[in-house]
Amino acid sequence: MRIALSNDHAGFSLKPFVADLLTRLGHHVIDVGTQDTLPVDFPVMTQRVTGLVQSGAADRGILVCGTGVGAAIAANKVRGIRAAVIHDTYVARQGVEHDDVNVACLGAWIIGQKIAEDVIRAFLSAEFSTDADFRRRVEQLHEMEGAMAQGAAGQGGGSS
Repeated sequence: MRIALSNDHAGFSLKPFVADLLTRLGHHVIDVGTQDTLPVDFPVMTQRVTGLVQSGAADRGILVCGTGVGAAIAANKVRGIRAAVIHDTYVARQGVEHDDVNVACLGAWIIGQKIAEDVIRAFLSAEFSTDADFRRRVEQLHEMEGAMAQGAAGQGGGSS
């Protein structure tokens, strides 16, 4: 699987472990994260992953920041991205199976290497369910994105 991986400065401490784990598991890693602890903006680092997932250049994405929350918020602004903070294996697996999560967000300040390994394994081994209920709900998310995009395109700023 092709995995886009990014981090901000707060996630830098965990990112090398994640990259090595992904390689050991046989995945192709596209590392577009920062390579040091100098401050960077997490929305910029997030867009590097979401762009690759959205275009199909990556199958899934993993973002590492301090808590995972900022990365998840930023990633979910992008059409076609379904991101979740995953700090346990149940959420990692069910997020993919029920909600077709395609970007996992990890908090380097929250979890250590062992938990990171467990949740990444669960995230990458899970597959989106063929259950009609789950498929219908994810389709409704796509429809919401489309409606929001049309609404944004139809809104003009200007005075009359």
